Amino acid sequence: MSATLYNDAILKLATDNPIDERLPDPQGSSEKRSPICGSRVTVDVNLGPDGRVSEAGMLVRACALGQASSSLLAGNVIGRTPEELAAARDALTGWLAREGELPDWPGLDALAPALDYHARHASIRLAFEAAADAARQAKGG
Repeated sequence: MSATLYNDAILKLATDNPIDERLPDPQGSSEKRSPICGSRVTVDVNLGPDGRVSEAGMLVRACALGQASSSLLAGNVIGRTPEELAAARDALTGWLAREGELPDWPGLDALAPALDYHARHASIRLAFEAAADAARQAKGG
C-alpha cells in the first residue's frame, strides 16, 4: 500500500459510511461495478414530494477508495435532486481526469492523492454513478 494514497483521512472515510443498509422498497436502485478491481456499490434512493432525495440506502463492497468515496456521497446525498447528483457525478469524472475543478461536494478534496492513480478512478466514481442512476430511475427518467 502506498502511504501517500492510503492516508489516514482516506482510511477513516472508508470506515465511516453513515449509510450501511439498503432500503427495503426503493423508488430507484442502481449497482455499479469496477471491472478493474471488482469493487461494487449499490445505491437505493427515495425521492420526496419536492423531488429531492429523502432516503438513501447503500451496499458497498469496494476497495478503500471506493468505500471512502461512498462515505462522502452518503454524508451529503439527502436533500439532493437527481440533477444535482448527475452534475456531481460528471464533475467528479472531470476532476479525476484533470479536466475540471474540484467538485462542489463536501470532503472530495480528501481523494486528491488518487488523482495520479488512474486505475483507481473507476472505484472512486462508483457511488456517484450509482446515486445519479438511482435518482434518475426514482424520478421516472
